[in-house]
Amino acid sequence: MKIYISADIEGITGVLNWNQCNHDKPEYKEFSNRMSREVAAACIGANMAGAKEILIRDAHHLCSNIDLNILPVNAMMVRGMSGHPFSMMQEIDSTFDAAMMIGYHSGSSFEDNPLCHTYSTNIFSFKINGELANEYLINAYIASYVGVPVIFLSGDVGICNYAKDTNPNIHTVATNRHFGASTISIHPELSLKLIEEGVRSALTNDISTCFLEIPKEFEIEICFHDPAYAYKKSFYPGMEKISSTTLRFYSKDYYEVLRMMQFGI
Repeated sequence: MKIYISADIEGITGVLNWNQCNHDKPEYKEFSNRMSREVAAACIGANMAGAKEILIRDAHHLCSNIDLNILPVNAMMVRGMSGHPFSMMQEIDSTFDAAMMIGYHSGSSFEDNPLCHTYSTNIFSFKINGELANEYLINAYIASYVGVPVIFLSGDVGICNYAKDTNPNIHTVATNRHFGASTISIHPELSLKLIEEGVRSALTNDISTCFLEIPKEFEIEICFHDPAYAYKKSFYPGMEKISSTTLRFYSKDYYEVLRMMQFGI
């Protein structure tokens, strides 16, 4: 069994502010260590369920956060930013049996995390076919694009609930519950236990029930905070400017949506 893991940091246990997520801040070391341990817990759960290969995409900021030394020996990691349109899901393909997301967070215009954003803090809202979207949905559609089900997600309560709404059979572990700029988190050791158990359980069930159908066409609406930024990005081919801050893009090919996102956000 071959497993793909995409890992972010804003949904890791206890994360509350940007100082805990940025490499140049003193608090970062503690939370990058928590990120590494939660990814390791997912790997352990996968191995207990029979995984032979695990590929991890370190997908936060500079993409060099996870300590490979604490991971099982059958784990490999994608680090750094190549510019590939799959971005946070770089190197996923149809050879994988299942995908998982660790440390994910709520998106722009949601209220479930003080660090809510969708790929860029320049974005006020990101909609797919008229509905607010987030990094989970964007990346789950990438997995669907190559035929891989997303079976597990950990992160804040909001993103867990969103994932369950779109895919009722996905297994989730909620690490944090946020209220405005405050947070209540479970104990880091409990997170590790729940992630390990949740991944093992997800992989021993019928993973095909977690496959998320991908839409046949995509209307993307991106609202930026800054009108000047929206103006600049409006020149991407196929982009339509519909207000001073809002752009629209349409395609029947999801890969073209992802290509747009590499240059248009």
